[in-house]
Amino acid sequence: MDERIVLIVDDEPGHRMMVRAVLEDDGWTVLEADSGERALTVLAEEAESDTFPDVAMVDMKMPGMDGMQLLKELQIRRPGLPVVLLTAFGSVGSAVDAMKRGAFDYLTKPADNDELTAVIGKAYEYHKLIKENARLRAEVDSSADFIGASPGIERVRDLISQAGPTEATVLILGQSGTGKELVAEGLHRASNRADRPLIKVNCAALPDDLLESELFGYEKGAFTGAIKDKPGRFQLADGGTLFLDEIGEMPAALQAKLLRALQEKTVEPLGSVKTIKVDTRIIAATNRNLKAEVEAGRFREDLFYRLAVLEIRIPPLCERKEDLPLLVSFLLRRLGNKNNKIIRTVTPAFLDALSGYDWPGNVRELENVLERALILSRSDALGPDLLPPQVTGAREAAIDMSTEASPSAMSTPASLEEAEKLAIMRALEENGNHRERTADALGISRRTLQYKLKKYGLTRR
Repeated sequence: MDERIVLIVDDEPGHRMMVRAVLEDDGWTVLEADSGERALTVLAEEAESDTFPDVAMVDMKMPGMDGMQLLKELQIRRPGLPVVLLTAFGSVGSAVDAMKRGAFDYLTKPADNDELTAVIGKAYEYHKLIKENARLRAEVDSSADFIGASPGIERVRDLISQAGPTEATVLILGQSGTGKELVAEGLHRASNRADRPLIKVNCAALPDDLLESELFGYEKGAFTGAIKDKPGRFQLADGGTLFLDEIGEMPAALQAKLLRALQEKTVEPLGSVKTIKVDTRIIAATNRNLKAEVEAGRFREDLFYRLAVLEIRIPPLCERKEDLPLLVSFLLRRLGNKNNKIIRTVTPAFLDALSGYDWPGNVRELENVLERALILSRSDALGPDLLPPQVTGAREAAIDMSTEASPSAMSTPASLEEAEKLAIMRALEENGNHRERTADALGISRRTLQYKLKKYGLTRR
């Protein structure tokens, strides 16, 4: 049988001891707190070791934070956690009101032993059902996001379903355009935090000083232009998930502050002397090799190991070309709806051309290429003539085959790759080896040109 954990929150030690004895005899692992404030601390401490109660049993009348206030906090921090309230016989009306606000059930004090075990058992079964529904929903949702049946994509799906319901920090690795944000969304949907916000921050898109204030917030007067208090993304994601995209771009000084926030689960807004407790799950992503960045001294080793509790690597499109037919079908349906244009078929030559290209921009580049073809098409079928030159390699037809002793005067290439290499060499020569002008002349991005130069051993030029 799986371990069943119950949190008992009651300021009366005698009653707490009695309930503990009954539930431990019934096979429960019992956590205790003598106040609402202490209960939240216990939850935070247990979360650090990936331990979470299945049921909370809360006394209605306690000094400080009472049962109703704690119920509200638990609903924010642990959505779906069933809360059973303990109330005096004369306060049943308040307990019924609490059930209308989301409590699972209530018991009158002193609780009858049989009724106690029965109600806590029902709450546990309810919690199991909630988690199973979330897991199944996440599997369906993630399947819709990750089109394909290749082993690499199946592995990604499996890891999302396994890691999603935990509190583990996850590091997503993959090239630009592979879908790292989709993985983060899938992990959040599969978690117990699915009803709380998923807050996203692109660390590469913000200047260093602005990134710090965005993450940790600031107080009025912290700097010129800070005319009022502003909560940071950590606070906005409290109880939910914070997705740090392109974490490898974060400056070293800010890495130290992030590490402290992860270790202590607190943040300190700019201009403030107080720390704020936050309960935030971290998911990070990068297209860099963070281990190499650590070795080069550009990324903190302790932060790397704190982030990489579990790694999910998304394979690039060139490693899963067997997924192209499914991806093309899915993307064309979506793009057709977006552009009010129906494409009923693609020719075999169209798919062959797609399969022959290495897709350095991955699924994002594929989507752009398909949208271009869809817009240019004059019928409901797509052929290779609608694809850009970098995909088809058809620029060989435009190459002037002269007899001069230069790269542009080489004999007719024997293969598509040779034609592509020849076209690049000629364009480089004509543009004085200036890469931006060469990319423009070829009708490709500079990133694609960089990839092709490396592929054909032309980088020294």
